[in-house]
Amino acid sequence: MPATVIVGTQWGDEGKGKFTDLFAGSVDSVVRYQGGHNAGHTIVTDGESFALQLVPSGILYPGVTPIIGNGVVVDPRVLLEEIDMLEARGIDTSRLLVSGSAHLIMPYHHEIDRLTERYLGKNQLGTTRRGIGPAYSDKASRIGLRVQDLLDEKIFTQKLEVALREKNLILAKIYNRLPVEPEKVIENYLGNYAPRLAPRIADTVSLVQRRYREGRQILLEGAQATFLDLDHGTYPYVTSSNPTAGGACTGSGLGPRQIDAVIGVAKAYLTRVGAGPFPTELNDAAGDLLVERGHEFGTNTGRRRRTGWFDLPMLRHAAGVNSLTELAITKADVLDAFEEIRVCVGYEVGDDYTEDLPYHQSDLHKARPVYKSFPGWRREIGGIRAKEDLPSELRAFLAFLEESGGVRVSRIGVGPDRDQFIEL
Repeated sequence: MPATVIVGTQWGDEGKGKFTDLFAGSVDSVVRYQGGHNAGHTIVTDGESFALQLVPSGILYPGVTPIIGNGVVVDPRVLLEEIDMLEARGIDTSRLLVSGSAHLIMPYHHEIDRLTERYLGKNQLGTTRRGIGPAYSDKASRIGLRVQDLLDEKIFTQKLEVALREKNLILAKIYNRLPVEPEKVIENYLGNYAPRLAPRIADTVSLVQRRYREGRQILLEGAQATFLDLDHGTYPYVTSSNPTAGGACTGSGLGPRQIDAVIGVAKAYLTRVGAGPFPTELNDAAGDLLVERGHEFGTNTGRRRRTGWFDLPMLRHAAGVNSLTELAITKADVLDAFEEIRVCVGYEVGDDYTEDLPYHQSDLHKARPVYKSFPGWRREIGGIRAKEDLPSELRAFLAFLEESGGVRVSRIGVGPDRDQFIEL
């Protein structure tokens, strides 16, 4: 499988980083294809925890080339801080490359993101306020600055001046804020960031294509997940890019027929950060227990995640949108303490029943989940490494997800450490 995509099938935080890290040891390159530092992933190895935001998971393996692809938006300050953190902990980052075509997050993106959310009031989207959306907006408006612009002072300065004509008017006239001073931006980006990033900036599309032709294995890693996708998610409570498998092509430079496998990742339950519909959400003791046992707080923001039961219509929808070839289930051990485990098999919307995900946002907001219940296994599974040793109740739960979801369950995570998984 020369090119494999790993994609989240829910609202993010499914544990993609763990499985990307698991596969990364046997590939040539790991390519991050979209998003920014608004979504982190945590990898635990040998008792050490690494919280990564922009750097691809393959950084922990000598010999693997981690690539930040053209579909990512990059805050150079955050990237350099992450590199420094890894180096300080003994991780060699010299192999890390950044696409020259990736877009830069600028200081005014942070400010506009923060102010927009504040002015939306009760209608705010729950963004991380890290400038991701405004950076992608400038990309679509064709006034964005790219990583390659750091290598040309004249071009960088010209593009910055064009962008600031609009941004400073917005900040002053709409939000009553002081304008951004171009001199300070130039000093930081060209004086501080550019010299350190220059050796890492590359034509990553040509590199990835060359390695594909040579038969080397490539892993494509996204941030966020299917239902935060700009086109296929629960709009407008979505991210500003395409985490679905299709986004792996536009964000890396590989073509659709070059993708050999798409591995979906799903928690054994559901979580969501920020606003938006969540039919199976639990606002009771069971939800609190999921938060407690699953340590359900954002890697970057520290925000408590909303929790709920597994949603089968969501899985089936994600399987189709991403053309999943297999599914990895994570955090099954979080359910060890539950006497009863529930799975949403469909919804009641008004007087109608459907097993499909409602496409209209008003119907999704009103959807009442219909559940199938399973007995819990009521014992710790973190030490199990063979599928034969899994509790029969858990095996029945997984078999139902596989049969009803229409995608093979190939792996299950039973704890946070790198080795706490089972091949099925």
